[in-house]
Amino acid sequence: MKVDKLSNNRVKFTFNVTVDEFKHGLEYAYDQVKEDVEIKGFRKGNVPMKVYVNKFGVETLYEEALNHVFHHKYYEAVANKDYQLVGNPKPIVDFNKVSDKEDFEIALESAIKPEVELGEYTNIEVTKRDDEASEEEVDARINQLLNNNVQLQPKEEGVLENGDTAIFDFEGFHNGEAFEGGKAENHELEIGSNQFIPGFEDQMVGMKAGEEKDINVTFPEQYHSEDLAGQDAVFKVKLHDIKVKVSPELNDDWVKSLDRDEKTLEELKTSLADEIKQNKTNENKNMAIDEALTKIADKTKVDIPEEMIEYEVDQQLTNIENQAKQYGMDFKTYVSLTGMNEEDLKARIKEDSEKKVLNSLIIEAISKKENFEVTKEDIKLKYEEVAKMYQMEVSEVKKHLNDELISRDIEFAKAIEFIYDNLKFV
Repeated sequence: MKVDKLSNNRVKFTFNVTVDEFKHGLEYAYDQVKEDVEIKGFRKGNVPMKVYVNKFGVETLYEEALNHVFHHKYYEAVANKDYQLVGNPKPIVDFNKVSDKEDFEIALESAIKPEVELGEYTNIEVTKRDDEASEEEVDARINQLLNNNVQLQPKEEGVLENGDTAIFDFEGFHNGEAFEGGKAENHELEIGSNQFIPGFEDQMVGMKAGEEKDINVTFPEQYHSEDLAGQDAVFKVKLHDIKVKVSPELNDDWVKSLDRDEKTLEELKTSLADEIKQNKTNENKNMAIDEALTKIADKTKVDIPEEMIEYEVDQQLTNIENQAKQYGMDFKTYVSLTGMNEEDLKARIKEDSEKKVLNSLIIEAISKKENFEVTKEDIKLKYEEVAKMYQMEVSEVKKHLNDELISRDIEFAKAIEFIYDNLKFV
C-alpha cells in the first residue's frame, strides 16, 4: 500500500490488486448472482461460473468484484495508524487496466482527521460567574414543589376559567362527518395550557358544568393530518366537571410528606439552596469551558474536512427525526413547532456542528500534546461508570467497547479538566 498525503486533511491510498485477490472478488461477485442465472442445459442457480463467463463475459462481474476488493482494501487503509479516516472514501479505478490476467492498481481517496496547530490554551481569561443561591431562587423551587403536589378539587361554583381543569366529552366533525382521532370521553384538560387547536380552549372559557357547546376551529396549516391541515371543523363539547388546583399548606408536615430526607421547612430551604448552588457551579463550569474553547479556537489553525461537518449534521438531523417519530409527527411538522423552518434549522445545526467538531479537535490536540496518563484503575472505573449509566454488567459493556475507546474517552475528559484547571477568572 502506498500512501500520498494530498493536503492537510486528505490522503490517497494506492493498492496493488493481485490476480488471486481479483479472482476471489470475481468468485464473490458470481455468488451474488448465481441463484438467478439461467442457461439452457443447467438448472437455475446451478450454472458453473466458467459456463457463465463463457456466455456473458467475465467483465459483467467486474463491478461487484471491485466493490468486494475495495471493501477489503478499505480496512487496510483504516489500519494505518498514521491517519484517521473520516467520511466515505472515494474509490478510484482505471477500468481500462482492470484485468483477471495480471495485477493492477486501485486507489482510495479519503478525508482524514486534520492536524491541529494549537495557539495558547492555558491561562485563558474567562468571566467569573456567581454561584450563590438567592432567596428568590429558593422560593421558586419551593413553589415548584408545591405545584407538583397540587390536588384537583371540584369547583364549588362559577364558570370555567383559565387555569381551571375541564372534564369533558368531545367529538370533532369536518364537513358534517366525524373524523378519526377526534373523539374522547371524560377528557381532562387544563384551560390555557394550549394543548388543543388554537381557539378551542378560549371558546370553552365561561362554560358551566353540564353545559353543551359547539366549538368552531380551524386546523393549522402544518397540522400532522394532511386531510385536516388548514380545514375548518366543529367540535361538539359537553362539560361534565370543573376542577381547580389546591396547593398544600407550606409547613413542616408538607415537607415530611415529600419523598425527601428533610423533615422541616428550614431544612428543605437549606437543601434546595445547596442544590441550586451545585447546579450553578456545574453550569458555570460548562460556560467557562465553552468560553475558553471559543478563545482557544480563535488562535488555532486547522483545516477541517467538510465530511466531518456533514457527518455531525447528519447525526443531529437523525436525532431530530427520531424525536419527531416518538411524538407521532413527520419531520416538517415537528420542525414547525420550534418556530423555525427547515432551512433555518439546518443552518443552525450546521453552525452548531462546525463548533462541536472544532472543539473536539482542539480537545483531542490538547490531550495529545499534554500526553495524559491513563491508568488501569482509570479504565476500570470508566467501565463501571458506563455500566451504571446504562444499567448493564461490566462484562456486557466490554462486548461493545474496548480499552482503546475507553482510554480515548478518559483522555478527552482529562483534557477538558486541564483546560478548566488552567483558566484565569476575571
